[in-house]
Amino acid sequence: MPSSESPRQTNLSLKSRLPFLTRVALRNYRSIGVCDVQLGPLTFLVGPNGSGKSNFLDALRLTTDALRTTLDHALRDRGGVHEVRRRSSGHPTNFAIRIDFQLQDTTRGYFSFEVGARSHGDYAVQREECAVGDSRYLVKEGEVVIKPAEVVPPGSADRLYLVNAAGLPQFRPVFDVLSNMGFYNLAPDKIKALQSPDKGELLARDGSNLSSVLERLETLDTGATKQRIEEYLSKIVPGLKGVDSKRVGHMETLEFRQQVEGAKDPWRFPAINMSDGTLRALGVLVALLQARVEERIRVVGIEEPEVALHPAAAGILRDALRDGSRYAQVIVTSHSPELLDTYDVRAEEIVSVVDDQGRTLITPLDEATRSTLKDRLYTAGELLKANQLTADRDAAPDPKQLHLFGTEAE
Repeated sequence: MPSSESPRQTNLSLKSRLPFLTRVALRNYRSIGVCDVQLGPLTFLVGPNGSGKSNFLDALRLTTDALRTTLDHALRDRGGVHEVRRRSSGHPTNFAIRIDFQLQDTTRGYFSFEVGARSHGDYAVQREECAVGDSRYLVKEGEVVIKPAEVVPPGSADRLYLVNAAGLPQFRPVFDVLSNMGFYNLAPDKIKALQSPDKGELLARDGSNLSSVLERLETLDTGATKQRIEEYLSKIVPGLKGVDSKRVGHMETLEFRQQVEGAKDPWRFPAINMSDGTLRALGVLVALLQARVEERIRVVGIEEPEVALHPAAAGILRDALRDGSRYAQVIVTSHSPELLDTYDVRAEEIVSVVDDQGRTLITPLDEATRSTLKDRLYTAGELLKANQLTADRDAAPDPKQLHLFGTEAE
């Protein structure tokens, strides 16, 4: 791939080498009873279908949705709080999320909140806490117990306080990143349809504004990012020469340029005539590389990026994931041996997700598997094919020992 970059891109790539999320801990979120996951620049959540990989990403997406819109909207979009909290014999009535992070100046902190279900689908934010360096606030059911400044906005039991705290300079960087995380489950049918133009600042979850985002990427850095996307795509789809945003009346769509045997010049095809695999591949590439020019996008999560792609394209996709992780932290769910079939995928980049009688376990790989990968005896893909990519069940956290807030006793 080309190595030349504009000054803006060079500066961005240096800044983005520091991953924002360092740890994510969950309690009673959907099928996840408890988990405590360390994250690096690139993380593969690996496990079979139905094991709960998507639920982990959804907890992060709920956080983004709640900050970008409202907590009420985020919960209703998922069927309500009773569909989000874990259902088990213990009948938990709440769920909690903790996100540990580091800013670009290496300042560390965490953001935690716990939501409790009430009767008739009602809920309350029972506790919310955020610490950035020496600054901290604590809110209990709408009451600001620990104030980050002398004068602070009031709290509310049905909203996340970080939205209000974003008016304070020490908390604004946290809000900006958490509210602009991008999580993707791309839908080729949405990409094929004519799209209403928008600003294209952040790719939509299903890819429905892909044309607008691609046009914006081309404008912001004189086409360098778009060119890189096209180079990757041409390796996945032989003969493809490029893709552009095209206006159709007051709507827009994508137009692909592809070399056809016997033709002097590439033929042009609208998105509706392209395969699902091509459209998904383009969506994945744009999701990964949009952070080259959109500095506020620091975290990207993609569900099963290998779907609808030929296994031979797995290596190219893997290169794109690695490339994208230079600019934004990348988390992907997968059960593809081809995607992991390289010695370059390290043991610490893999998080095992398994279903244990309806309960999701999310842990690192066990010591024997880590050793095998470190010694390069097998690739992670080969172990996955042999069902030997083994989880370290002993590393699963004890629910009683997992502290999601600064001082649990407060």
